[in-house]
Amino acid sequence: MFHIHQRFETLINIWARIASGVRSEREARLANPRRRCQDSLLIARLAELRSLEARAHQQAHDLRTLARWLERDVLALAGPDRATLQELFDFIVDELHQHEPEDPSRIGTMRRALQNQRDDLLAFAGVLDEKLDAIARATAVEGYLVRATCLLHRKPETSGAFWQAWNRLHAAMGRKFYDVYAAVSQAMNSTPRSSSLVENLNSRLRHCLTLRRHLNGSRAWLGLLQFFFNHRRFMRSRCSERIGKSPREAMTGHDHPHWLTLLGLGPLQPRQT
Repeated sequence: MFHIHQRFETLINIWARIASGVRSEREARLANPRRRCQDSLLIARLAELRSLEARAHQQAHDLRTLARWLERDVLALAGPDRATLQELFDFIVDELHQHEPEDPSRIGTMRRALQNQRDDLLAFAGVLDEKLDAIARATAVEGYLVRATCLLHRKPETSGAFWQAWNRLHAAMGRKFYDVYAAVSQAMNSTPRSSSLVENLNSRLRHCLTLRRHLNGSRAWLGLLQFFFNHRRFMRSRCSERIGKSPREAMTGHDHPHWLTLLGLGPLQPRQT
C-alpha cells in the first residue's frame, strides 16, 4: 500500500514541477528586454509555453484526482465489495492508459504497476467480504445493512452525517444494530490491508537489491545480504525481548560471535592501549 501510493505521489510531483518550470520559462522570456525586438517570435513562443503549461497543470490535476480515488475510495478498508472495487480499480487503470501517450515512460510504468498488482492490493477486500457475510448470517441481518454499517466507518464520528446514518441503521435493525456495529468494527480491525512485516522487509531490501547490478548477478551478493539481515541486531522493536538481538539470536536463543568472526576472519583481538 505504502509503496504504490508513494509512486503515485512521485508521478504527480514530477508533473507539478514540469508545469512550474514552464511557467518560470514563460515569465523569464517576458522579463528579458532583449527579446522585445523579436515580437513575432516572442508571441509564438509564449503561446506555445502557455499551451504546454496548461497541459502540464491539467495532467497533474488528473493524476492527483486518480490518486485520491485510489487511496480513499478503492484501497480504503471501509468500502464496497471486492467485485465493485475491482471495477473501480480497472477504471483508474483505464484512465491512466488514456493519459499514457503524454508520458509513456513514467505514466506507463505506473499503469503497469497497478495493473499487475490489482489482485494483491485488493486481497483484503475478499477477506473482509467473508467476515461481513458471516456477521450477516450470525445476526440474521440483511447483508446490505451489514455493508452499510461497514461504510459508516468512513464518516468521522463528529459529523452530522455519521449520526444521521447511525439513526437510519438503528431504525432498520433495532437492537441488533449494536451487536452488528461491534462485530463489524472488530472484523475491520482484524483485517489489515497489508502486512507490516512484508512492507518493512520490502523497504529494507528495495535499495539493497538495486546495488547488485555491478556484481553481474552474482549469488554471492544475495548470500551476503542474507547474512547481514540475519545477524544485524535490532535497535528497537515492539517486543522488548528482541531489542539488542539479531534475528538469528532471537530465533535460536543463543548468542553468536562477532560478525567478522562469522565471516571467517578469526576471533577478535583485544584492544591495545
